Amino acid sequence: MTEKQALHTELWNIANTLRGKMGADDFRDYILGFIFYKYLSEKMYHYANTVLAPDKLQYEDIKEKSKDGKMYLEAIKEEAIANLGYFLKPSELFGEMARRGNAEGKNNFILGDLTKVLNSIDQSTMGTDSEDDFANLFEDIDLASSKLGKSENAKNELIVKVLTHLDKIDFKLDDSKVDVLGDAYEYLIGQFASGAGKKAGEFYTPQQVSTILAKIVTTGKTRLKNVYDPTCGSGSLLLRVSKEVKKVGEFYGQESNPTTYNLCRMNMIMHNVHFTQFDIRNDDTLEHPQHSDYKFDAIVANPPFSAKWSANPLFMSDDRFAPYGKLAPGTKADFAFVQHMIHQLHEKGTMACILPHGVLFRGAAEGHIRKYLIEEKNYLDAVIGLPANIFFGTGIPTCILVLKKKRKDAENILFIDASGEGHFEKVKTQNVLRPEDIDKIVNTFRERKTEDKYSYVAPLSEITENDYNLNIPRYVDTFEEEEPVDLQATSQDLKDLEKEMKATDKEIAGYCKELGIEAPF
Repeated sequence: MTEKQALHTELWNIANTLRGKMGADDFRDYILGFIFYKYLSEKMYHYANTVLAPDKLQYEDIKEKSKDGKMYLEAIKEEAIANLGYFLKPSELFGEMARRGNAEGKNNFILGDLTKVLNSIDQSTMGTDSEDDFANLFEDIDLASSKLGKSENAKNELIVKVLTHLDKIDFKLDDSKVDVLGDAYEYLIGQFASGAGKKAGEFYTPQQVSTILAKIVTTGKTRLKNVYDPTCGSGSLLLRVSKEVKKVGEFYGQESNPTTYNLCRMNMIMHNVHFTQFDIRNDDTLEHPQHSDYKFDAIVANPPFSAKWSANPLFMSDDRFAPYGKLAPGTKADFAFVQHMIHQLHEKGTMACILPHGVLFRGAAEGHIRKYLIEEKNYLDAVIGLPANIFFGTGIPTCILVLKKKRKDAENILFIDASGEGHFEKVKTQNVLRPEDIDKIVNTFRERKTEDKYSYVAPLSEITENDYNLNIPRYVDTFEEEEPVDLQATSQDLKDLEKEMKATDKEIAGYCKELGIEAPF
């Protein structure tokens, strides 16, 4: 087991300390919240010691109530707010709270003070540039909840146990070359998603799929000015894009679920994305878009499949939808998200989004929008079919649509069918894309090639002939012909079988005669 795997296992075991007490969603919020608190504490501790180095002091040596101590804390707070975005006093650090929880006597009751500490992190940012990025991050951690235990002492005992286990783990924050904690955080989010059933889609896109989207939107680029996800969940897609280029200037996202919105902001900070570099908003993207004035170099998204939306006729005057002449149906918002993303896409940008297969062939308003995208705008660059049962909580087959406003290959559309056997691996009840499967999809996209039974570069004229129906089997023929039947050999096999049956019947009849019973035929 590698060091990274050992850390992942240890964190998952700590998470399960809470699991017997509450449901998956609840203990996810607690454990991820506490890991985030530890991260902020260690970051604060290392930063404060850097500031104090010229005075040869350690942060824990400061006497908070003394005159000199107050002076030091005020100076450190000013620096920390400007650079980290938040502030914690030495007595508020994670390690100190864990130590107090393990003290003997009455002083080991920490729930009240811990609640105050989590609130003080929020309060330390008020009126500063980081206020929006830290506001209410810990609102899902209710230390008075009966889910933690029947009595106050039982609750305190459980929380102290979790803090103590976490306090022993070295997150190696002083090593800038590794992202131990960020990787571990992603691992835990994925673990929670795998056991969350239908709710998983609210906050997590499997890493294998995130990687495909990230590689597609960064093709030919080493830097991005910005990246955007209108349904960002926990932020895994946004962060995955940053792994494919040298630098992403800014991260933008919107998420309607308040708890998931908090998780996304935590995830950003845990991956060392500075608070000035991300702008994550909490609201309904279709009804109340928060980044309408921006255009993005790259857009990635995994919108909720066939979600309902208002489809209010007033949206016909909205710049996102007006050019199409029709709105996506209220029962299926898939194309509404596509229209929204195209509106936000920079002229030289690339967007890749995951959608249910129905968007490829459904008629009525969706057929009209699809035709407009291809015939009038020629934005659709590629259609990639994924295996069924690849997402947590749903077994439906899905596809990736790749769209660009300025297409290099404007005379055709690439179709890839990666849904067939041999292009994925079955792991328990889930289908999984292996590294070689991901590479094949991405390389086929980049090389834009036709491969028998896998991909096809379709001229626009063929799309028109098919009345803008994009169902992948119309373009990629995956039919496997059966081997021709040798009728002569089959006839001989039947004759041989008949002889064997007669011999067997004769043998059975002999046994029946010996037993003095009537043969069954």
